[in-house]
Amino acid sequence: MRITLLIICCLYGFSASAQWYRLDFKKHVRYPEIERTNINFVSRVNSKMALKPVKIQKITLSRSAYSLEAAENMVMRDAQHNMRFRVYADASYNFSELAKLYIQQNRYSEAKWYLLQSNIISRQQNDDKHTIANLIDLAMIKSDLGDFEQAKQDLTEAHDMAALRGFSTDVATIEKKMAYIKLNKNNAPKTDVRYAENALLNTKAE
Repeated sequence: MRITLLIICCLYGFSASAQWYRLDFKKHVRYPEIERTNINFVSRVNSKMALKPVKIQKITLSRSAYSLEAAENMVMRDAQHNMRFRVYADASYNFSELAKLYIQQNRYSEAKWYLLQSNIISRQQNDDKHTIANLIDLAMIKSDLGDFEQAKQDLTEAHDMAALRGFSTDVATIEKKMAYIKLNKNNAPKTDVRYAENALLNTKAE
């Protein structure tokens, strides 16, 4: 019985799908293959017409108040940690980094204080490179505040130290800063008559 059912299924399946009774067993004509072309289409493309890659310009965004505050908190924690465990060399750089953050926010008094603390440690550690960098930053803050004489003193000290140690790059940088401060000093407003009341009193006295 199983064999009979199997034969019936095979006959129905073969006749329905393959349609064996329509098969043509004659020989068919075999046509020749299509010849391959030797034309190189890539070489015919004009290279001048090809699109050239556009250079992406880097955009520098100003730091937000939130990012400055977050950076300040992070550096402050590092500084407290280093001072607590007496890692003074790293703490000195933390103070300098804090000062730069305060300069960006025009908080010059705090920046000066941290630069002075950093300078004390860098001198104790004999880190002349860091001391010179701190003196330059201090001079620029004092120059922005109008204290040109003290700014000049800091730059002179930094220049002497850099020249003594043979730091030619630092010497060149300091000389540019000196020229900048001199230019600002010459262009600064006259302070002979700062207040109107003093000018009036001087006129009456004469």
